[in-house]
Amino acid sequence: MLKIDDSGGGRPDAPPILLLHGLTATRHYVVMGSRMLERGGHRVVAFDARGHGESDPAPHYDYPSLADDVLRVLDDLGIERAVLAGASMGAHTAARVAIEHPGRVAGLVAITPAFLPDTTPNLVRWDSLAAGLRDGGVEGFVEAYGDPGVPDAWRETVVTVLRQRMARHEHPGAVADAIEQIPRSSPFAADEDLAAIEAPSLVVADRDEADPGHPLDVGERWAALLGAELIVEEPGKSPIAWSGGQLSRLIGDMAERAS
Repeated sequence: MLKIDDSGGGRPDAPPILLLHGLTATRHYVVMGSRMLERGGHRVVAFDARGHGESDPAPHYDYPSLADDVLRVLDDLGIERAVLAGASMGAHTAARVAIEHPGRVAGLVAITPAFLPDTTPNLVRWDSLAAGLRDGGVEGFVEAYGDPGVPDAWRETVVTVLRQRMARHEHPGAVADAIEQIPRSSPFAADEDLAAIEAPSLVVADRDEADPGHPLDVGERWAALLGAELIVEEPGKSPIAWSGGQLSRLIGDMAERAS
């Protein structure tokens, strides 16, 4: 069973918004607790991905399964079309849904995508993180994570948030399984798949000095393939993906465009 938050209601002239979090995160880490979208009259749905947060473990973790979960949530809530706003793994999942089920996607907001079909993930690092979590819990994961590689001004914040979000998982073994399996899965096979998405799209990327795990050039390529606007923070500023208010405004703008 998936843990779902549904604000309900929402303006009839605007599509619902479905928020999809990243690998090792939870439903609380897309717009960081901001309620701006709900105050703007939007119906907002967020759920913990399989094995994450308060959702139950699953027998396997891959993008076909994650996309099926999105469709199941929409069906169970009686939502025909929604704006999908996803961060990292959530962006990849949203793209897969938009590719395979375009009629269900009113708009796409891809936040800090990290996947490209012609790149090889660092599986050694992912396996190390999974082993750290299994063997040492939250602190084992943090130790395996090591230096986050961000400027000194942000390092303490990054490590603190990392501990906080990892502590939210009820089934850390399932998260470890996801950490191992999902990087070995592909949300789509080729650039042409992403370019075929017709839904109005927006890409929110981070600069490499703030978020080296989500390279800026990947966001730039996604934006080019989608024909989408690219939004990036000013040099030296905190990433937009870390600001729930800024991100909510962008997602709300997309929902208005998709109305």
